[in-house]
Amino acid sequence: MATSPFKFIQEVREETRKVTWPSRKETMITTAMVFVMVTIASIFFLVADQVIRIAVTFVLGIGS
Repeated sequence: MATSPFKFIQEVREETRKVTWPSRKETMITTAMVFVMVTIASIFFLVADQVIRIAVTFVLGIGS
């Protein structure tokens, strides 16, 4: 069953009216939480990478 482009756009608009959009405050809090989690993950992977580098260097005897 084919739907005309006009009907499709009309249905999309109807569906977007049903969406509960986040408030500005919710968006700002969520954005801040994402930045905090990215920072924590970055620090974790930096530390993990350094520990693995040290362990591999020690096991292979490189740089001594």
